[in-house]
Amino acid sequence: MRETIVARLTGKDDKLAYAFAQKIISESRETDEWYEFFDDFAALLAHPKSLVRNRALCILAANAQWDEANRFDAVLPAFLAHVTDEKPITARQCVKALAEVGTAKPQYIPAILSRLRSADLSKYKDSMRPLVERDIAETERILTASN
Repeated sequence: MRETIVARLTGKDDKLAYAFAQKIISESRETDEWYEFFDDFAALLAHPKSLVRNRALCILAANAQWDEANRFDAVLPAFLAHVTDEKPITARQCVKALAEVGTAKPQYIPAILSRLRSADLSKYKDSMRPLVERDIAETERILTASN
């Protein structure tokens, strides 16, 4: 089953993979049924394909609320690294997902805010940089309000 889940999230048909990821995210916000695959999702953070990394970020964020075992502790550095992912779309997904992570796991808020505030966005094109900056400002607002 684990291989099937990973295969569906990393498959060549991006529409199917996206739809499957959305199903996991939606269900993960309501129940912990997908949490048992946390490590499988975490492994996808290093995937060469940015769309797969996007899916992993959002799925992990949706499962943060179920993380009583604190498995997220080991994943947080890799997760935070995507704040400045090579692909600005993935960086944006990461920043937005961090709002959900910090809300579910308030102990991470200082590390998240520190990473957001120190992010070097100079590598992004002028067309994308303001969007990432806006996402960072919004996530900071959410996390400082909930802290």
